[in-house]
Amino acid sequence: MRVVSAGVLLVVIFGTLWFLPPWATVLLAAGAAWLAAGELAAIAAHVGVVVPSMVVGSAAAVVSVAFLASAEGTPAGALAAVLLALIVAAGAVALALGPPNPSMIGRAALLVMAPLYTGLPLGAISWVLCFHGPAAATWLLVMIAVSDSGQYYCGRAFGRRKLAPAVSPAKTVEGAVGGVVVAVVVGAATGTWALPGVSIAALAVLTLALALAGIVGDLFESLLKRSAGVKDSSHLIPGHGGVLDRIDSHLFAAPVFYLFLRYIA
Repeated sequence: MRVVSAGVLLVVIFGTLWFLPPWATVLLAAGAAWLAAGELAAIAAHVGVVVPSMVVGSAAAVVSVAFLASAEGTPAGALAAVLLALIVAAGAVALALGPPNPSMIGRAALLVMAPLYTGLPLGAISWVLCFHGPAAATWLLVMIAVSDSGQYYCGRAFGRRKLAPAVSPAKTVEGAVGGVVVAVVVGAATGTWALPGVSIAALAVLTLALALAGIVGDLFESLLKRSAGVKDSSHLIPGHGGVLDRIDSHLFAAPVFYLFLRYIA
């Protein structure tokens, strides 16, 4: 079932990137933001921080689209308007959730954090596709997959020292180093296909930053889940957990890639 689920995910994601118009990727990213934010709300509910998953999911989808709309100034200020509205709406929803109680600060914070945590990075991936093409977006996704695979296999073969035992006991220092090295080598060797004109040295540094950001993103989601005492963000994807489990590394790597393409490349 795990292999079948992975195959379906690959067909949906890369089929959308390469064979459907850009708006399909925008919708896919917004849908993923919606689901991931809802899963984060479900995780928080395990520690008594209860917010409507429909509210945070809808806000995440809107933030994702607004990021893309404002990234090139069309329409101007779209993201700023959405973020301002998010703050006001979060306060209003928090008021509607009931009288003062110890979990209210957590609720108010989650109403803002969940849409930003999932919506902004997925909006950045939509931007990469729309303004740099499917090759660049594919390369980003593949580099994170290469890093994750390298960490897994190097960790199994050479892992001795725990990287973050309290957060993710299975991760090792050797696995992390191996995954980063593999990603850098593959990224430098293949990056010119996706990003023509970027030097091999710059690609190596970029891939290093992406791999490190992906590791931090993975550990951050593990921190949230372990704090709530849950193993997976949901059971939506058989054998793989939830959407948030599948995109945790991308949520931290995508902003790095966006900043590189926007201000350095």
